[in-house]
Amino acid sequence: MSQITNLNRFRKQKAREDARREADANATKFGRTKAQKATEKAEADRATKHLDGVKRDD
Repeated sequence: MSQITNLNRFRKQKAREDARREADANATKFGRTKAQKATEKAEADRATKHLDGVKRDD
């Protein structure tokens, strides 16, 4: 007698693997680390403060 297989389990497993693969591709394409985001925010804040300091009132 053969073993009964649940096709839904295999279908869901394949869907999870596909979603994981797509997420990994998007992470490498668009993702930035938390440190990179913090560095960019700090640079933007520094530039804003610098511009606010050198504004002239005419």
